[in-house]
Amino acid sequence: MTTARDLALVALGGPADRPVEQGDLSLALAGAEAIDLLGVEALTLDGDRVVPGLWVATGDRLLDEAASALAGLRPHGTVEDWLWLRGRDLAAAYVDDLRRSGLVTRPRRHGLHLGTGRSVLADSPERARAEERRASGEPVLIALMDAAGMGDAPRETPETPTGDAVTTVLAAVGDAVTRLEALRLRRDVEAAAFDNVWRG
Repeated sequence: MTTARDLALVALGGPADRPVEQGDLSLALAGAEAIDLLGVEALTLDGDRVVPGLWVATGDRLLDEAASALAGLRPHGTVEDWLWLRGRDLAAAYVDDLRRSGLVTRPRRHGLHLGTGRSVLADSPERARAEERRASGEPVLIALMDAAGMGDAPRETPETPTGDAVTTVLAAVGDAVTRLEALRLRRDVEAAAFDNVWRG
């Protein structure tokens, strides 16, 4: 399992009354992929600049896609550039991938798939491992959960993620999510102003 898949599983297993913003989760998933790719040396960082490394098949379809997508990053692109490039609709891609793997299902009623409704995690070893990682307070996963606005992350662990590259990625995820929230607020203000013009 990759950090990104663990993050997706934990997000889907969160409380129904506290849904995660898809854009925030997509950025966090892109950050998780970057951290996984750092781990297999498919990328390195020069400061906050992404440097593609040797392409290595990871055995995970989406992570392999991420490694291939590094070629689409402009030369000397930053980690934040990568997050915006890779993060587009990434949460939906992970849900689809988990569904295809049988790790996520839609609720059934009387043997039929419901047309609407929340996706449900299947009981699986993958889900158990992701939950164990969350419950243990694994620092990288917890930092990504915090960035995505998943407020149920354990708080008791004093550990912090180690390694300059990982810290750089996590900081970029936090900055990108903050920027996305500012864009949302601006859009809401502009929409409210437009409505006032038409009403007024």
